[in-house]
Amino acid sequence: MPLAGVPECVQIVEVGPRDGLQNEHAEVATADKVAFIDRLTAAGLAVIEAGAFVSPKWVPQMADTGEVFRAITRRAGTRYPALVPNLVGLDRARACGVSEVAIFGAASETFSRKNINQGIEESFATFTEVCEAARRWGILVRGYLSTSFGCPYEGTVPVGRVATLAARLLDLGVFEVVLGDTIGVAQPGQVAEVVGAVRKQVPIEHLALHFHDTRGTALANVLMALQLGICTFDASAGGLGGCPYAPGATGNLATEDLVYMLNGLGVETGVDLEALVAASRFIEQALGHPLPSRYLRAEQARMRKTMSSHD
Repeated sequence: MPLAGVPECVQIVEVGPRDGLQNEHAEVATADKVAFIDRLTAAGLAVIEAGAFVSPKWVPQMADTGEVFRAITRRAGTRYPALVPNLVGLDRARACGVSEVAIFGAASETFSRKNINQGIEESFATFTEVCEAARRWGILVRGYLSTSFGCPYEGTVPVGRVATLAARLLDLGVFEVVLGDTIGVAQPGQVAEVVGAVRKQVPIEHLALHFHDTRGTALANVLMALQLGICTFDASAGGLGGCPYAPGATGNLATEDLVYMLNGLGVETGVDLEALVAASRFIEQALGHPLPSRYLRAEQARMRKTMSSHD
């Protein structure tokens, strides 16, 4: 029986090919990235963040994003956004036929400077340029606001600041503001506090959440957010993407774990869980190390047991 107050359907934004793979140390072949994205498309994911048009010097894993976009099989009705840091990145994305991009801001000054080499005010000047150009070219812009639940350098981030910056992003013309739990410190009570403050300035239908599972609270946070009216969540196939600020810790919320929970709640996602597992198994083999998704690990164990019982 569905939980009271939970939406009938949820949109999952798959960030594995970008946020997940950019944290991998081993170089991933372009062909494997393309095959991975095509498998995610086949699994029914409606939004797949396929790469980032950033400097290869800073993020070498994303150096081939243009090649990836030219090679993937795009399905009608599926969105394939890319991260862009500035006008140069936006121009590169446009040249590859990208119709949706994401900008990446922060709610804490120190993180903003260390992550994108700009303070908050400098970053908003850049975002203004990107949003104005994107509007002229008919490109949609999604706005990330990282460290919305805590900063690895400053600790607690004032809720009022998160709400104000989220509203500023919306005013720039982004269609959706994504509140990011960059270091995986959020817990359900804090989710209620932050979302409650932000929704006073940003309509709930323009809000999305990006949780990390560093402390094992990501699904609990999603459950709280669902009851607050949030209908869009980022997730990463297989749990790709460790947390760089907590070495060895689990990073992104695994898409399989999220879909499994939502299926149990009777919430429609449009995602074929079996096909999603196949996509994660493919990229796991390409990477050469296990991925942390609990559902994926359980399925792998079940399959091994089934195979051994048939021997």
